[in-house]
This record gives sequence, C-alpha cells and structure tokens, in this order.
Amino acid sequence: MAADTVVLATRNAAKLRELARILGAEDSASRDGGEQIRLAGLDEFPGAPDVPETGATFEENALLKARAIADYTGLPAVADDSGLCVDALNGMPGVLSARWAGRHGDDKANLELVLAQVTDVPDTRLGARFVCAAALVASGAEWVVIGQVEGRLIRAPRGSGGFGYDPIFLPDGFGQTTAEMTAEAKDAISHRGRAFRALTPFIRTLA
Repeated sequence: MAADTVVLATRNAAKLRELARILGAEDSASRDGGEQIRLAGLDEFPGAPDVPETGATFEENALLKARAIADYTGLPAVADDSGLCVDALNGMPGVLSARWAGRHGDDKANLELVLAQVTDVPDTRLGARFVCAAALVASGAEWVVIGQVEGRLIRAPRGSGGFGYDPIFLPDGFGQTTAEMTAEAKDAISHRGRAFRALTPFIRTLA
C-alpha cells in the first residue's frame, strides 16, 4: 500500500463514502506538491481488527480505533466515534448509539427504541445533538477534534438519506431532517462534517 494512503477505520460503506466526500470537498488530501492522499477503508486490509468501543467518551473510542488501525497497517489512520445525545435521556444513547437496542449497527431497532423512550416526553424537551470525535494517528503523533450539531428529535422518521438516527433528527434552523437533506447540504452542517473539516489541517501535515 502506498505511503500516501490514509486508512479510514471503518467497514461501513455509507460512512466511508461520507467521510471521503467530506475530506475531498475540503481538499484535505492535497500535499504541497499537489499529490492526493488516497483514502482506503478497512475492507482493503484483510484481517484488520474490529476494535471494541470500550471508551467512556467519543474521544477515547476514536483514539482506540485509530491507534489500533495505524499499528496494524503501518499507515496513518483516521477514526471517528459519533452518536446521538438526547437531553431527555440524560445525554444517551451517546457512545452506545450504534448498539442502543442491543445489536451493533441495527439502525432501525436503535431508532425505534429511542422514539419509544421519548413517547411521553413533551415536544419542548426533545432537544438533542449529534456529536462526533475524529482522531488521526500517524507516526506516533495523535490529534483529536470534536464536531457537533444541535437540533431536536421528531416523532416519526422522515427521509431516506443518511443512516443511523438521521431520519428523526431535525437540525436547528432547518425544516428537513438530516435524512431528507442532500449529501452536500448535510455535510455542510453535520457533526461529522465539522469534525473532519477541523481535522483536515492535521491531515495536510502528512507530507
């Protein structure tokens, strides 16, 4: 694998496309000489470990994954951990967002459980936010940044774009859920977009 490759520590195809799109839009892969850093997903690295998200915070989980993948591949690695934090649920599901209903990555079950848990919560208390920690580990150096977007939950899913809790999250100032937005519109305001744009100056140092 070329030395100008950065590994995105995910096998989630939708997330890989989203992160590659965000980084590409920011020209984050540009080097001084104009070369592009290639973005690779874990599917290109057979045997790459599935790193348990055992941290208590998004930052800890992002670093755990980035460190493990950088160590395994010998290449710079980028990882993120993100989730939905609901005010009425005391900030949960938080770091448990991907496995809130018990099985990792069951988006439909996770979303339905959150909606069931706020059934009796007044609309005025449905405030929520998406939070993302993005980490870069390269040659022993580490960077972590945070991005978040404020909004509120709605009572029933709307939209077919995005993934996870996007169909029930309405960002402040918008009339569309993040699942109803175009990819470009979502990237511009999303927690992941903000985190990865904040990480791009550090990726540019990988000359």
